Amino acid sequence: MLFAALLVPPPAATGEDPPIDRSGKKQHGTASFYHPRFAHKKTASGEPLDPEKKTAASKTLPLGTRAEVTNTENGKSTEVIVNDRGPYAKDRIIDVTPKAAEDLGMKEQGTAKVEVKPVEIPPPPASQH
Repeated sequence: MLFAALLVPPPAATGEDPPIDRSGKKQHGTASFYHPRFAHKKTASGEPLDPEKKTAASKTLPLGTRAEVTNTENGKSTEVIVNDRGPYAKDRIIDVTPKAAEDLGMKEQGTAKVEVKPVEIPPPPASQH
């Protein structure tokens, strides 16, 4: 089994992070999944990573976003909740948990071409209104 999850640390903050996207537009690109060594580590939302839940990391979708991820190579899809930042590999748009990767049929390959469609985007924090 190939684990294509992020194995490099996040880059130092440079102020060049992509802006948070609340547009609801679909994204297309490559997904990977978290390596088991990240299990139970704290995510950007503060909760520990649970490999059995269907959560994901996105650089641009707001934390708490519910999104439908579809593997465009086999048509399988699953819904995830964005609770982390990443992936930090330049060619990836989303990292999903092993459970979500299983639902998407991508665990053997490690990566897959996907469409990410936001289903529900939480409102911005009060300080950003």
